[in-house]
Amino acid sequence: MQVTDIGNKEEGKIWHRKPAQNNLFITVVRSGKQGKTVRFHHVTFDTTGESFLAGDHHGNIYVFDISRNRFRLVQKTGLACTALAFSLRRTTEFLVALADYSIKCFDKDTKQLVSWMRGHEGAVSSISVHGSGRYAITTSSDTAQLWDLDTFQRKRKLNIRQSVGIQKVFFLPLGNTILSCFSDDSIFAWESESLSCKYQLPVPEEGPRVHYKAFAVTRDGKNLAAGGRSNLLHLWCLDSRHLVRVLLMPAVVRTVRQLHFLPDSFDGGASQTLGVLSQDGVMRFVNIHTCKLLFHLGSNEQAITTATVSPNGRHVAAVMDDGSINVYSIHSLSQDLNKVCVRVCEGDSTSHLTVKVRSEVKQRPVKTSGRRPRAKAHRPPAVDSLTDDKENELPAGLNKKRLVALLQAFGEYPAKYRMFVWRSLLCLPENHGAYSSLTDKGLHGAYLSLHNKYPIKSHKLQRGLQRVLSALAHWAAIFGETEYLPLVAFPFVKLFQNNPLLCFEVVATVIVNWCQHWFEYFPNPPLNVLSMAENVLAHHDPELLQHLVERGITSQLYIWPLLETLFSEVLTRDEWLRLFDNVFSNHPGFLLMACVAYVTCCRAPLLLCTQKQDFEYFFHHRNNLDMGSLVQEAYRLTASTPAPIHPRGLLAAFSPLTRGQYPVFNHYPEVVVQYHGRERERIRQQELEYLQERYPPRAELLRQAEEQRRNILAQEEEKLTQQRTRLGAMKREMKLKELHLTDASRRRFLTHQQELRASHLHKLDRDISRKMDLREQETAAAVQDLEIRQIELETQRKLLEQELLKEQVRVGRQVEEEVEVRMRRAERDEGDNRDLLQDAETNLQALEESLAEACQLGVDRDWEREVGHRMEGLAADGERKRERLAEVHTETLCQQHRLLNTVRDMHGWKVREGVCNQAQLQEEAQPSTSANTGYLFHTHTRTHTQHTTHNTQHTTHTDTTYKKAKQLLCLKSRTYLSAPHYPSSTLTYRRSALISTVHCQNSLRTPTGNEFAV
Repeated sequence: MQVTDIGNKEEGKIWHRKPAQNNLFITVVRSGKQGKTVRFHHVTFDTTGESFLAGDHHGNIYVFDISRNRFRLVQKTGLACTALAFSLRRTTEFLVALADYSIKCFDKDTKQLVSWMRGHEGAVSSISVHGSGRYAITTSSDTAQLWDLDTFQRKRKLNIRQSVGIQKVFFLPLGNTILSCFSDDSIFAWESESLSCKYQLPVPEEGPRVHYKAFAVTRDGKNLAAGGRSNLLHLWCLDSRHLVRVLLMPAVVRTVRQLHFLPDSFDGGASQTLGVLSQDGVMRFVNIHTCKLLFHLGSNEQAITTATVSPNGRHVAAVMDDGSINVYSIHSLSQDLNKVCVRVCEGDSTSHLTVKVRSEVKQRPVKTSGRRPRAKAHRPPAVDSLTDDKENELPAGLNKKRLVALLQAFGEYPAKYRMFVWRSLLCLPENHGAYSSLTDKGLHGAYLSLHNKYPIKSHKLQRGLQRVLSALAHWAAIFGETEYLPLVAFPFVKLFQNNPLLCFEVVATVIVNWCQHWFEYFPNPPLNVLSMAENVLAHHDPELLQHLVERGITSQLYIWPLLETLFSEVLTRDEWLRLFDNVFSNHPGFLLMACVAYVTCCRAPLLLCTQKQDFEYFFHHRNNLDMGSLVQEAYRLTASTPAPIHPRGLLAAFSPLTRGQYPVFNHYPEVVVQYHGRERERIRQQELEYLQERYPPRAELLRQAEEQRRNILAQEEEKLTQQRTRLGAMKREMKLKELHLTDASRRRFLTHQQELRASHLHKLDRDISRKMDLREQETAAAVQDLEIRQIELETQRKLLEQELLKEQVRVGRQVEEEVEVRMRRAERDEGDNRDLLQDAETNLQALEESLAEACQLGVDRDWEREVGHRMEGLAADGERKRERLAEVHTETLCQQHRLLNTVRDMHGWKVREGVCNQAQLQEEAQPSTSANTGYLFHTHTRTHTQHTTHNTQHTTHTDTTYKKAKQLLCLKSRTYLSAPHYPSSTLTYRRSALISTVHCQNSLRTPTGNEFAV
């Protein structure tokens, strides 16, 4: 176990030597002043699972990159953090909740504050980010708030009653659903867009109350695990919305603090392993299907406070009770399983969940009611199936059968997890100590000049290949003499160039298993292995083999080039990886079947080749070949080849490298190898002797070199002294030149300033003269505008007078016409009265004659009385008609008065409006032309005053005449009304007098044009 103290460093390495592959990967502590430990509070992984954030109680936020072995201080907040979360959309940003109830967003690369969000009144306990990275939910004890991470604005706020607190609110993966759990164990699901309630999980009515506090959801969002102040764990199915399983943890578990599902690369998001952190500081990992306790982290001495699991399922970062951070390797933990049974009760009912948990396999439930819970009787698996499962079990929890099924379904392993699958299939031991002992021996003499024979553009790749080949040569002597070994190792070095240990072990595993019997005929090609391939080809395609034999082509030309390069010359990178996915998943003899399949798939072009050079070129260059057809052909050959010639019966099964120390490799002729070693050593000794004879001894060379070095140093010191002298003289000269240049520049600057001031004054003079000319032009233009305005006003006045004159004539005509109409009406009324009088006189005469006749005839007094009544009625009718005529005349006079007043008001309004407009124009023109147009304005004002006085006098005279005419008209009207009779001479006189009065009034008002005609 390595312990890294980061102290006050802002960046550095997490470990200085590669950690051993044990359970505890690394321990990180931070010591402050006076040796005090600064405690870490929270940790969280990013989406890749290769780096995590950690915050301490001083407010410092660190990012630890496990893949790059680097840590870095990204922010100093000054306050302790209460929650951390990475932003899923912008991977460089992260959210941190602080002790002042605020949430801040920082960028870990630029270390800048992106946003500051406020709104909580309590400490934020959790931050949940939506799968799209657009929204985030922050939860405190009293409220939960939904934030938009694009605008960093609060979108919604969840308010609750004080009696019901919030436990946690979070997003479900792969969906738009929000789960919220409250202190009364009620769980609601909400739609994240509309925030409408989708459903509520039913609260178990039977059994003890759990008091939910910790929750975990699988990556596919289908299962929910919940725990709290109890040793019971409830497993919900969110699709059916039912409680499907209840797990009863051991009795030592009284409270569940945290729950985390452990991701698996091949489970499709349906995680099976659940991590349970309890109050005792131990995190137990349980398989929710087999109900077994797989392994645990922490102990009573090293208790875990909080923990988090990486999304890729490789590491667990835990904050310990002493404030340090422990990083655990899941790969190492899953190899040693602690198989302790955990009782589980299935079903929706929880009435029989109270059971006593023991460490033994057999456990008996405690009777809590009259009903006995039924337990399923599981049959023990067969011995063959157990043995088969044991053989198919691989490290890191993988199963070979499942991997082969996945390979057959997709044709290859996922590129992201290919190296991990290969490591599991090859069962690499990762012997760090043994590999270090090999590399400590340095480069092998056989590969010191490797770059001359195999030049590679990348120096890093060249050094990696040289290092791996040297380690292989130190492991087995034959590998220092094998010429084609660089061709075998090169593709693996290119794949694992960042991890030389894995590269070495992969190459060693390939040599031990897939290169069996290759070195028995060293230094010749493995004729026995080539014969196996040739026998398979003869069985499946004798025609092609006969063609090759006729052309003198042996298996050393069409099989050995494929084997010694492991197909790297004839396949592309993707095709090569796809092929070796199948090679590593099958028996070692599959490689020979792949070689034969390559030959048979290229049957048509090979039958056309006749020259040996064509065949050599064909098997050393890439050809147009479908990789899927090649793999299918290899599987067909593997299935249809008879057992006597099948490579499976001639080659041993797969055998991984041993742990701790690598196995001894001696499957080669040691005499030949030793002979080659002695020959190489002899050649090396001859080269040394030749060099010693050609060149003098080394001591003499060293002495001569030392004397030469001293002579050179003396000469260089003398040259340096001379150069210093020349440099001092040059400095003095440069200083004098600098002073002269400074003085000249100062003088030039003063001259330039004077020129600038003179040009500025000249420019000001030009501006002043230009402004004066412009002012004079504006004044002249203003005078001209005023004169033009005066002419326009005079023209408007004349037009107004003409319009007034026309209006007076029109009104006069209307009045005359109305007078004529009224006079005609009066004449008609007078004629009617005259007719009535004549009729009355005629009737009176008739009555008198009748009376005379009656008297004469002796009519009695009754007839006289009747005649008297008739005379009185005629007199009353005449009186009523005269009264009606007087009323009509009075109404006519009132209308005439109103008409005269209206005409006078209109004339006075127009005169006042003209005077106001003229005064306003004069006031507007006065400020701009006060100095130059004073005389003109005074003359105009005096003219206007005289004109106004004349109009006022004329108006007064006209009003007096008008009043006299009006009195005369009223007098004549009263005379007419008071006259008892209406002779024609009187009516004619009244008409002529009224017309003369109107004409007199018009003659008085017309010359000035200030009143309308009446």
